[in-house]
Amino acid sequence: MPELPDITIYLDALQPRIVGQPLERARIVSPSLLRTVDPPLSAAEGRKVVGLRRLGKRIVWEMEGGVFLVFHLMIAGRFKWRPEGTKSPAKVGLALFDFPTGTLLLTEASSKKRASLHVVQGEAALAQHDPGGLDVLASDVAAFGERLRSESHTLKRALTDPHLFDGIGNWLSDEILHAAKLSPFLLTGKLSDAEIGRLHAATQQTTRRWIDRLRAEVGSTFPEKVSAFKEGMAVHGRYKQPCPVCGSPVQRIRYADNEANYCATCQTGGRVLADRSLSRLLKADWPRSLEEWEAKLGR
Repeated sequence: MPELPDITIYLDALQPRIVGQPLERARIVSPSLLRTVDPPLSAAEGRKVVGLRRLGKRIVWEMEGGVFLVFHLMIAGRFKWRPEGTKSPAKVGLALFDFPTGTLLLTEASSKKRASLHVVQGEAALAQHDPGGLDVLASDVAAFGERLRSESHTLKRALTDPHLFDGIGNWLSDEILHAAKLSPFLLTGKLSDAEIGRLHAATQQTTRRWIDRLRAEVGSTFPEKVSAFKEGMAVHGRYKQPCPVCGSPVQRIRYADNEANYCATCQTGGRVLADRSLSRLLKADWPRSLEEWEAKLGR
């Protein structure tokens, strides 16, 4: 799923291409994409895009007249910039948005079709799509710590909860926790003030570093290869590969559709929390979600 750095790069690329331009036509290919009917999508056609913003992992287009288009790309949704009038590709095409400058193509490489588009009128209606997570780049350590301790969760779950923190998902949380040298399954209520300070600093530094890195890679082009697995990551997607800090093999815990990647030497005092063979051995007793992990830890 595109996370805060990815969404930032999308907004950077969309700004010079569509802001100030009229949406000439919106072509919905997959009916599952559009989740609202009032106002209709046609209400945005002919209006200029006057601004862009991010709500958590959602991308918002502000149109003339207070109409907002709210895109949630979910796991497999991606934007692609194409010449005006481009046709939708078979199977993966969801929608096309035609501007005088070109066509924005929305695709989803998944049969589950989870990506969504909501059309809303006015700021009050838009606010209903804001999950309310703390802006980690704008927060100080006190606000960060207060939000972290507001609920008892594992660090992995807390960082990825959109109601607690803004725009952090699976890959970014792995990288943040590695930088902070903290276990993904340490409970928030057991953190010292020093550990919270370290996590706050790692969150801001890691997020900014990836934004800067992706900006440098993309330049003035449109980001075509947005992925949860990026060259230069410390632990995410690097199971069994050497940790760039200590050289120990990266460990992995898999649950449901997600996974947590960590370095036992750097983050858990050398203790391997679990591995795939253990998950097969435990079978039905193996935690299937972060909530179940917390129960196993005796929350």
